[in-house]
Amino acid sequence: MYIRSDSFEHRQRIPAEFAAGQATADGFGFAPNRNPHLAWGDAPVGTQSFVLLCIDPDVPTEPEMVGKPGVLIPSEQPRGDFVHWAMVDIPTSVSQIVAGSCSDGVVPHGKTHPAGPAGARQGMNDYTGWFAEDASLGGDWFGYDGPFPPPNDLRLHRYFFRLFALDIDHLPVPDRFTATQVLKAMHGHVLDEVAIYGTYSLNPSVKD
Repeated sequence: MYIRSDSFEHRQRIPAEFAAGQATADGFGFAPNRNPHLAWGDAPVGTQSFVLLCIDPDVPTEPEMVGKPGVLIPSEQPRGDFVHWAMVDIPTSVSQIVAGSCSDGVVPHGKTHPAGPAGARQGMNDYTGWFAEDASLGGDWFGYDGPFPPPNDLRLHRYFFRLFALDIDHLPVPDRFTATQVLKAMHGHVLDEVAIYGTYSLNPSVKD
């Protein structure tokens, strides 16, 4: 099985078009937030559905340092995961997702019913928790919302798009599901997995 993208090259920078945050004339702000193109094929015999996750494993574990004036987050700080996308029950008839077809712009309070392949379901990403205390943005953030790493972070963030081929056509997760629930529910049903990743940073001193 393979996965590829016309929107970015494997291990190379993701264009701001597919990010949630970008540099602006007066600092930093929201970006176009379009989902990237993804295509896949050569699924193993017995595949009945696909699961797609996008996870950044390079998120700082000390959130109080994020965006703090005069503070740089060292690249060696311990890191955790931040989920940007969780989609399940993708039919085997689907072999690609067109750029911008599932997300096109930042929606305050999150996308309630994000567009996507017929039959597929999309869960909450981790902006749900990040914006929970923000009255202007808080809500359930379903579907894809792209990179917006801390501008004061010295680590180059990686965004892994992971595709799983499953031997079941419906994953037993609730309607309001998270990637953690997906990973647990998939146990024992994964026939194959492939991944591609792109990088992103809002710190001009961070190089590839």
